[in-house]
Amino acid sequence: MHKSIADFMKNEDGATAIEYALIAAATGLALIAVMPAIGVGVENSLTPLAAAM
Repeated sequence: MHKSIADFMKNEDGATAIEYALIAAATGLALIAVMPAIGVGVENSLTPLAAAM
């Protein structure tokens, strides 16, 4: 019984999955925050090109 409890305490699979989920969530939030600015920059870059065509 003691060995199975020790094995359970050493198992880090769940912690790794949570870490990856937190990284994915942080990346998603960063993209949500930055995308409007990128969209405006791309639009400003392409507007003169569209007008020239």
